[in-house]
Amino acid sequence: MAKFMDVHRDMQGITAEKLMEAHQADLAIEGEESVHFEHAWADPESGTVYCLSEAPSAEAVQRVHERAGHRADEVHAVSLEA
Repeated sequence: MAKFMDVHRDMQGITAEKLMEAHQADLAIEGEESVHFEHAWADPESGTVYCLSEAPSAEAVQRVHERAGHRADEVHAVSLEA
């Protein structure tokens, strides 16, 4: 499966608790799209949230986020790692 990094914007002031709630919402339904969300990071000041996942497609990642109530602004394939 491919890896994806997605970006959510306009989440200024997000707390660690809210980030974990959003991540848990994704984890609760990820299997229905054969997606696995590995990790999430946030910068409360800029309102930017990043999520790393493995999935069959960017569309599958977006479907999980949409159903969990927080559509991603961008979903990028990550094909190289160091």
